[in-house]
Amino acid sequence: MARKGALADRKRADIGLLLRKIAKMVSESKDPRATALAELKDTEEGDPFRILIGTILSQRTRDEQTTLATERLFKRFKSPEELARAKEAEVRELIRPVGFYNMKTKGIIKVSKVLVGQFEGKVPSDMDALLSLPSVGRKTANCVLVYGFEKPAIPVDTHVHRISNRLGLVETKTPEQTEAELVKSVPKRYWLRLNDLFVRFGQTTCKPIGPKCGECSLRAQCRYYREVVRPKELMLARAR
Repeated sequence: MARKGALADRKRADIGLLLRKIAKMVSESKDPRATALAELKDTEEGDPFRILIGTILSQRTRDEQTTLATERLFKRFKSPEELARAKEAEVRELIRPVGFYNMKTKGIIKVSKVLVGQFEGKVPSDMDALLSLPSVGRKTANCVLVYGFEKPAIPVDTHVHRISNRLGLVETKTPEQTEAELVKSVPKRYWLRLNDLFVRFGQTTCKPIGPKCGECSLRAQCRYYREVVRPKELMLARAR
């Protein structure tokens, strides 16, 4: 039991250094990018409604398509009231670049109607109320808290889930489990930065397929490199 507690203390102590290293790699990458939500936050000055809709549109969709769809949508519909009255056919055409646009069209119109009918057209700023909205799960709610309200939370998408497990910060099977473990082990002062840094790191270096381990300064701490990549490197070296 004492050993488990000591490990948790070490992880908490290391996370600040780990995030600084990730931030440095992201800034020095040859293909640095901002996430779609970070770009949306800057462009729309952190409007919680636009963050909410943008996050729903971003599900299972590449950032470039999300950015294009949100730009087209918000140029035409600028508030929950306007989107709640929108025709499905028009919204469908505007967001067509994103995946599952038929389902998302219905979802963003429905969530706009609920905001107007139950929340006076304003996006709520607490987790329980956000989760009561249609098309909103924990990841979306956490994104709204972080990017729309600058409230500490840890949105866990595929990048955060993958990288947290690769680095050995967690040993989990689902994003929900990853969020629960990170909330316990990562000091709250780091929560606002974690999603954006991990997503950009996952886009540029720690990719799902073909990660650039040779360029990564976290190899020494990385369980994935130690258990998966390094043995393959040694096998290839011996074959030569």
